[in-house]
Amino acid sequence: MEVSGRTGTGSVTSRALRVLEVFSAAEPVLTLTEISRLSQLPLTTAHRLVNELAEWGALERSPDGGYRIGLRLWEVAALAPRGLGLRETALPYLSDLARVTGENVQLAVREELSVVYVERLAGRGSVPVLTRVGGRFALTPTGVGRVLLAHAPAEVQESVLAQPPARYTERTECDAGRLRQALAEVRRTGVAVCERQVTMDSVSVAAPVHGTGAEVVAAVSVVAHVDAVEAHTLVPLVQVAASGISRSLGAPSPAPPARSRR
Repeated sequence: MEVSGRTGTGSVTSRALRVLEVFSAAEPVLTLTEISRLSQLPLTTAHRLVNELAEWGALERSPDGGYRIGLRLWEVAALAPRGLGLRETALPYLSDLARVTGENVQLAVREELSVVYVERLAGRGSVPVLTRVGGRFALTPTGVGRVLLAHAPAEVQESVLAQPPARYTERTECDAGRLRQALAEVRRTGVAVCERQVTMDSVSVAAPVHGTGAEVVAAVSVVAHVDAVEAHTLVPLVQVAASGISRSLGAPSPAPPARSRR
């Protein structure tokens, strides 16, 4: 993972952040030399910052002498209201949904132009997924991503659709026009169904979670074996879980449907 466009030295804070952002799920443990190279910082600067971050607890030494993200950083990050607070509120509903379906259950929020996964519960024998808690993913191929994007500001939608899309399978939708239609369908139906978009053996069904002002603050989904379940059978289950989380977050009750006049 190369950090591009970072040729200047920057402030002490920006350089410390550059050190932290070179760590990833693919490279969770790095040597001092690797940190220096990936952060584009001189070795002496990287050494000083790594020592300071390790002393505070943001980094820690691994048994092989490398460095990895420290527990202290996780403790601070867990205070984010869209992380721990949302997760704790949603967990009972996610657990019920996982127990009923036996499949992967996910809770996610939008961060700029990406999905960030707040929680994921894996069922026994559930289909493998590419996501992880705390990880980022593209918005358009995922059920939770389409829900969040469908309710994002117009400028966010256009920014996402203007980017070259990542193709994960031969079925991944990459056409901006058809994606706009899919987002409109999400707004109309209140649910997103993504089949074989990320892996060829999975289908994702997602629904929005609303906050106190009825705004969409998160999305919940079930990711199942595409050949083992009919997606439409998951829709009401996901919607019930999303509604329960919304109520617990203080979302206003939806208005009852208008009665027709006779």
